[in-house]
Amino acid sequence: MEEKKTPIFYRFLRRLVWLFYPKTTVTGTENLPEEPCIVVGNHTQMNGPIVGELYFPGPHYIWCAGEMMELKEVPGYAYRDFWSFKPRWVRWYYKLCSYLIAPLSVFIFNNAHTIPVYHDTRILTTFRQTVKRLQEGASVIIFPEHNQKYNNILYDFQDRFIDVARVYYKKTGRALSFVPMYIAPALRTVYLGKPIPFDPAVPIARERERICGRLMDEISRMAAALPEHTVVPYRNIPKREYPKNRPLEVYAHEQDPS
Repeated sequence: MEEKKTPIFYRFLRRLVWLFYPKTTVTGTENLPEEPCIVVGNHTQMNGPIVGELYFPGPHYIWCAGEMMELKEVPGYAYRDFWSFKPRWVRWYYKLCSYLIAPLSVFIFNNAHTIPVYHDTRILTTFRQTVKRLQEGASVIIFPEHNQKYNNILYDFQDRFIDVARVYYKKTGRALSFVPMYIAPALRTVYLGKPIPFDPAVPIARERERICGRLMDEISRMAAALPEHTVVPYRNIPKREYPKNRPLEVYAHEQDPS
């Protein structure tokens, strides 16, 4: 696999984060297929990308919002996605922050193991790069949550990332698998579930719905089965509003009252 050279300053920053970020364990690695796969997890704000970069085993790349890799686009995207729902009286501060972080964001995300993600016609570039990395033997990590809440663990998944499997199948003739991942910063652990294979014989719209549904439910089930802990949500809300996970039986009862 082609390994890009990284600047000394980036290696210094990465080492610094590694030193100060809580050490994290990855469990369930036996569930990773022998072939490269798509790993799908809860974003947990900054925790997902950090854990993915520092602790995920084997060669891998992380989908990253393309706007965070372009100097002119960082401020608007960062404010809108991270801080636009902050109280009005402090929004000026976060607007300022969105400009201040722009140079550092561009430097970090263009030197980390990332694939830029776009939501316009440039998505074809995202898919091509993703398939290329998979063919090179790297897995790809995706955090597809968006603003619609799914349950106390997750926000709803955007589903078009499933289309990568169709492109990959056409290119290679091999069915890609999607591995659910639950990140629990409070437990300093990442949990990997059993892979969900793509079925190329099924219409893509049905596969999007089926695979996304199974991924969200499996991640939720893994989270609910763990000891009680604070869940870091997708949205950057006040910490006092962070939800707790719930015991598996409570979650299962609410899903199936019978």
